[in-house]
Amino acid sequence: MNPTLTGDTPPLTRLLHPRSVAVVGAKRANDYRWLRCVSTFQGPVYSVNIDPRETPGIEALGVQNYPSLQDIPGPVDYVIVSVPREVAPIIVRDCIHKGVGGVTLFTSGFSETATDKGRELERAITQMARAARIPLVGPNCMGVFNPKIGLRNFPELYAGESGPVGFLSQSGTHGYNFALMGYLNGIKVSTLISYGNAVVLDSPDYLEYLRDDPATAVIGMYIEGVQDGRRLFHLLRELTPRKPVVIWKGGQTEAGTRATASHTGSLAESMVIWRAVMRQTGAIGVDNLEEMIDTIKALLFVQPTTHDRVALISMTGGQSVVTTDAFAKAGLQVPVLTEGSYGRLSSFFNIVGGSFRNPIDMGSNWEAGERTSEVLEVLEADANVDIIAFELSLNMLFRRMETTPSFRSFLLDMLISHKRRTRKPFLAIVTPSYVPAAEEDLKRELLAEDIPGFPTFQRAAKALKACIDYRRFLAEPLSDNR
Repeated sequence: MNPTLTGDTPPLTRLLHPRSVAVVGAKRANDYRWLRCVSTFQGPVYSVNIDPRETPGIEALGVQNYPSLQDIPGPVDYVIVSVPREVAPIIVRDCIHKGVGGVTLFTSGFSETATDKGRELERAITQMARAARIPLVGPNCMGVFNPKIGLRNFPELYAGESGPVGFLSQSGTHGYNFALMGYLNGIKVSTLISYGNAVVLDSPDYLEYLRDDPATAVIGMYIEGVQDGRRLFHLLRELTPRKPVVIWKGGQTEAGTRATASHTGSLAESMVIWRAVMRQTGAIGVDNLEEMIDTIKALLFVQPTTHDRVALISMTGGQSVVTTDAFAKAGLQVPVLTEGSYGRLSSFFNIVGGSFRNPIDMGSNWEAGERTSEVLEVLEADANVDIIAFELSLNMLFRRMETTPSFRSFLLDMLISHKRRTRKPFLAIVTPSYVPAAEEDLKRELLAEDIPGFPTFQRAAKALKACIDYRRFLAEPLSDNR
């Protein structure tokens, strides 16, 4: 029997969009970490701790401390529980009596320990929460991150601004890293949930919420296992035509599967089954955090297409060769241009040190910015080209910018102008440089104009191919295989 609230999930609004928050078990030993996490929360925050020695430190943060949940005046929507595992069932019972809207059980030491005591405590918590129909996240997790209302699960995360990406993670660390690294890549979260052992609410429950959430357009998942695989399958099949779902499956090897059991107590199915699920539902599979971020970035910022003929612009000959290899290995086409395009290019392109075949090796032409703009215009009009990928070799560009400071603004204006005019998907490969800070500034300015920059040819090509395959899946007629 499935131990989650599957099929009869209570409303998650008070859990994921609370109006008040209580932290149970905040203490000096960890610098009142959870209270610092919710210091940006827009509603009232309460502390529950029976140790009078902790009260001065809690109140120094401007938070009122109470000896129990029942002593808090008025309703409490969301409770974060950080207590020893033996105390956890008592606190969950108090949450039920208080009528809270949802609980995150940060406490660990349950079934993931593979001990009788851990399993017994987890079973008691599960039975209580299910009987009371109280939404419980975890145990052994970091809970909810809702940046719009300032509800954080790590103190380093941003608050007050949100985006269109929902993220579910059985790992707190992977959720944390996605939120931070995604933000640097222009990806902002609507709701992020780290859900650990998933004894009451599991990934399908959260997916149902994100399916219906108007603030969420794309969904990412790090998943180690699921209690009800059939429900997840049918939900993904229903969901992917409406919103893309990107899945990073943890435990892809025999050793990795053993690790998932000790991490979150998950029973992991074989990767053969998971790959079949993703193939039949249209979910996009990735193998690591970098691929997750790259794929979601492409989904957000690259214009959707089912076509795969890519025109490549590189700044040097060597880069043009490896760029072509990367895109071809990913399953993308690097086509011959039309004769009309070659005729137009030959009228102005300096072939000394360059080549105007596809890939286009700009050679010395890139230093004459107007020629780069003309190349983009030719590719925009070429009937053999569906997508344009532009490589920016920053080491060379920064050298030019040092001698001609105005070249930077000229380059940005040219790329932004093309992006605003183009009807074709357009992306950049922004190779690493010897000036990391300036590199990040340039990528941020490009992203502000919806031009995604990828750090390697391989990552750009793989993310682009994943998005094309997803759009092709949606365009296919339904069949028994789906």
